[in-house]
Amino acid sequence: MTRKITSGPIRNKERTKSKLLKAVGAILKKEGFAGLNVSRVASKADVHRKLIYEYFGGMENLVREYLNNKDYWRVSLEQIDEIIEESKDDFGKKTAYILLESQFDALMENEEMRKIINWGLSEDFKPLTDLNKERERLGEEFFSRITDDFFRDKEIDLRAVEGLLIGGIYYLTLQAKMSGETMCGIDINTLEGQEKI
Repeated sequence: MTRKITSGPIRNKERTKSKLLKAVGAILKKEGFAGLNVSRVASKADVHRKLIYEYFGGMENLVREYLNNKDYWRVSLEQIDEIIEESKDDFGKKTAYILLESQFDALMENEEMRKIINWGLSEDFKPLTDLNKERERLGEEFFSRITDDFFRDKEIDLRAVEGLLIGGIYYLTLQAKMSGETMCGIDINTLEGQEKI
């Protein structure tokens, strides 16, 4: 029986890319985005720094791929069409709830995502800007293809309401997890507090 080859240029490249992406996450958790640079990431991944340029074209593209792999809003065009189609029956009500709950859960559970949101709020960095534009593209598809027509003659501006809810989720989760503080007496670090929200 022939033994399966577990190494070689292709597999080594994929392993190295994976190590570099994991190194970005590890540094992000420990030092924040200020700690990210080519030397630190290469050292953490235990690879030569030139591989960051060879495999990703530089630090910006490595961070972009890391962000794209971690983002909770990441969906393909086919998925958008499927979500849109499934949402037409109730004008997006169920989808809006699911997206907000998923966002809340993802930010509560994932330290890396909280750091990404925090970094995006405080830094002007092209991969973060691109990630936000991608999130906005999904939102625009949802609003323009489902909810805008339904809410056109209503007194409710659903886009404004969703903006406040999303911003609230960002703030609540960042505050609770980064400082441990409550909001309006609700501790969302507890299951009871999460259920209230």
